[in-house]
Amino acid sequence: MEISILLRQHVGGPCKPIVEVGQEVKKGQLIAVPEGLGANIHASVYGRVVAINDAIVIELADEQPEEFVPIKETDSYIEAVKEAGIVGAGGAGFPAHVKFNTPVDGGYVLVNAAECEPVLKHNIRFMNENPEVLVQGLKYVMEMTKAAKGYICIKPKHKKTLITLGKVVKNEPNIEIKYLPDMYPAGDERVIIREILGVELEPGQLPSVANAVVSNVETLKNVALAIDERRPVITKDVTVGGRINGDVDGVTFMDVPVGMPVGHYIELAGGLAPNAGEIVIGGPFTGKHGEMDSPITKTTGGILVSIVFPNDNRKFGILQCECGAQSERLTEIVEAMGGTVVAAERCKRMVEVNGRYRCDKPGECPGQTEKVLALKKAGAQVIIAGSCQD
Repeated sequence: MEISILLRQHVGGPCKPIVEVGQEVKKGQLIAVPEGLGANIHASVYGRVVAINDAIVIELADEQPEEFVPIKETDSYIEAVKEAGIVGAGGAGFPAHVKFNTPVDGGYVLVNAAECEPVLKHNIRFMNENPEVLVQGLKYVMEMTKAAKGYICIKPKHKKTLITLGKVVKNEPNIEIKYLPDMYPAGDERVIIREILGVELEPGQLPSVANAVVSNVETLKNVALAIDERRPVITKDVTVGGRINGDVDGVTFMDVPVGMPVGHYIELAGGLAPNAGEIVIGGPFTGKHGEMDSPITKTTGGILVSIVFPNDNRKFGILQCECGAQSERLTEIVEAMGGTVVAAERCKRMVEVNGRYRCDKPGECPGQTEKVLALKKAGAQVIIAGSCQD
């Protein structure tokens, strides 16, 4: 069996390989380093490098011991985070050592525990089983950023998780549990800051404006493991769901090796159901098209299988929203159904900031009558939207 560890699986450019074809590698061994903005990449298995292209392809050894090569000893927590190759596990994969190196003296570290995308549930499982690891990671980040308070931000419907976390947090005077609204996208960092701190960030403004840092549950898990166990990021927690034999509600797999093909976990979850359609990597709202051999990366959260796309050769209008699928993805879906895109509009809340369109109030969706009429006037017979609660 072979795995493919992508050289670009985070914000920034591709990493530079520091191994060669034919070389034997060990789990945890550093195999690629960033050139500019990025994060270290480590082997997730024992094996032999058989190819290097846009990924380092490793043929697995017959024996796969639990032991891993630890990251080198460091003088600070920030250096440990950097050595471990930690990136944001719940989003685009921004290098964590860069984010945590920005002090928020007397401010806040907000834990994004929203598990916002439907179907996904691996973050909730982790908090249920390892609440003390999450809290330890949060304390480390609070120390790195000089924050005074740590808030675990979660939806109140997760009652079991709230009770589990509460037992750990009660002995932590500077850490509290805060409630998020049960809506999408409650996990957006601007929504979290608005709902928890009462600060309305303008589109494009960073959490530092609110004297805050926002970090995902699994990112904090990786921080704790890097500092306490010297463990690099070599695994990922994922949820498999959708048109899977036996269980469509979501099956979680914890600590799966980065680079493994998603098809391996589809099969472990029960295999493709007879009405299985497209494989989506990520969540239902923001996921992208995948294949059975698509590799798991440091940011892969969901492996979802949709129904077979219906045949629909009508003319489509697409309505774009920052919180969901963008034009390229919506067009891909339309074409997979046999349709044609004849017009495109952006949600009325979208504003341009430095060449990128952003939502001015994520989670507060307006009516779209004006946009719908414009799409209809342009010839659209049906409309597909990226995300809209109206």
